[in-house]
Amino acid sequence: QVQLVESGGGLVQAGGSLRLSCAASGRTFTSYTMGWFRQAPGKEREFVAAIFWSGGMTSYADSVKGRFTISRDSAKNTVNLQMNSLKPEDTAVYYCAAKNWAMITTVPGTYNYWGPGTQVTVSS
Repeated sequence: QVQLVESGGGLVQAGGSLRLSCAASGRTFTSYTMGWFRQAPGKEREFVAAIFWSGGMTSYADSVKGRFTISRDSAKNTVNLQMNSLKPEDTAVYYCAAKNWAMITTVPGTYNYWGPGTQVTVSS
């Protein structure tokens, strides 16, 4: 069974940085797509970034392009999200997600597996 566990969330001032990590276990993820989503209070879950586990293609939401970077560490079985120049509107619960085919999509319902989430709060 696939398990995803996020870490690295917290409270940061606007303009600051955080690095989220997602520890993945239970499968060989070579053919998987890994994604990060976020959900703010009263809003729908939205796409942030995604990457092929095998490397290469990445995709970002327009709202985070140039500020966030997604990467994966195959040796540690982790997917990371480096978040720089954080803004108050980035405040949300951030979720790691996985799906068992190599196609980047931005719709939450297309991902099979989810972590419990980690809170990111950006103060102004």
